[in-house]
Order: sequence, then C-alpha cells, then structure tokens
Amino acid sequence: MSRPWQTLDQRETPDGVFELRQRDTDDFLICIDGRVLMNSRASRSEKELGIRTCRGLPAGARILVGGLGMGLTLRAVLDTVDETCRIDVAELHGVVAEWCRGPLATLSKNVLADPRVTLGVGDVADRIRECAKSGGSQGGGAGGVYDAIVLDLFEGPHARTDPKRDPLYGSEAIRRSWQALAPGGVLGVWAEAREEHFEARLRAQGFSIETQRPGRGGLRHWIVLARRA
Repeated sequence: MSRPWQTLDQRETPDGVFELRQRDTDDFLICIDGRVLMNSRASRSEKELGIRTCRGLPAGARILVGGLGMGLTLRAVLDTVDETCRIDVAELHGVVAEWCRGPLATLSKNVLADPRVTLGVGDVADRIRECAKSGGSQGGGAGGVYDAIVLDLFEGPHARTDPKRDPLYGSEAIRRSWQALAPGGVLGVWAEAREEHFEARLRAQGFSIETQRPGRGGLRHWIVLARRA
C-alpha cells in the first residue's frame, strides 16, 4: 500500500502555487496549482534526453540546459560528458534551485555542487536570444557558443504552439537556437507527444532531425534531436 503524499514546501510564484511533495525516499512530485509537473519515478524520457543529446560531445564542450526540475536531466548530462565540459543551466523559478540543493539533493547526487555547472535563474529563451545575437553578428555562417542545447521544460512543443512567435518552439526561436549552436551542435527537446509541425520548422531552418520514443510500454514521451549541419 502506497504511503500518503507529504507536502515538503509550498510557494507562491507568478505562474501559480508550486509544491514539492514526497512519499518515499526516491518518490517526489513537483506540482503547480495541484497539477503534477514531474514525478521522480516517471523520469525515463528526461534522463534519456540528457544522454542522447550529449552523447559523443567533444572534450571541453559547452552545453545549455533549459529547465532544472529535479536535476535528473542535468545529472544524466553530467554523467555522459567528460570533466572538461561546462554546463550552463537556466531555471525560471528560484525555488526549484532551492529544492535541488535541499530535499532533492540526494535524488540527483547534488548536481548543483558539480564544478562544471553554472546556474542562472531566468528564462532559457532569453539566454538563447543573447547567444544568437553574438553568433549571428559574426556573419559568414559562424556558429554560436553551445555544442548542445537541452530543453527539458514543463511544456514541450504541441499543436497549439504559435508556429512563428512561440519563444522556444516557433520558427523565430528555432532560428535563434541555430545561431546559438556551434556547427555540428545539437538541440535536444522533450515533448509530451510527437509534433510534426515543430519537426517541419526545424527542417526548414536546416536542422537534420531524429525523433525517438525511449523505453517500452507505459507512459513514454518523445525526444527530438536536431543537429546543425
């Protein structure tokens, strides 16, 4: 019989009430206004996103992770790359970082203490926009800062995404991600379901893409890997 959920923390944010709940040593939920955003025991696709996006990156690679969550995607990235790589993390809500340093630290093997990691509290779309400006200003097809961008956010691309102006998945945002990536760089995106219009926008920008559905049976989400030529 399952134990009842215990609320460890509850915070008001501009996006609603965030809650951290626990019922076993490795069983956590993060909720917003009562809606479950993530479950530590249903995190296979998030971990695979980190592994598959960053597998094979060169020594000294620069990586941007959008969305800290419970730190499980970041842990997968850290376990995949070598000690010379550097990972910038953009997390919109400071309370999530607090939880990763506190109740969730054991779950993720204390990812934020890793010297390869630099955390910034803010919107990953803003970080990509900044990098796109520097990459695009060089001209001549020059590349940007990152060898990989990993987007593991509460909401992935879906049918209602604005095809042009969505800050992360619209065509303008895809162009910025292209500019923020070095040649050969990879954009990895988590999605609840396959979204072919998003894939078409990636191809139109020039990305070669691969879609994957990790694991077998049960709830399986989608991973989109888009590589800059």
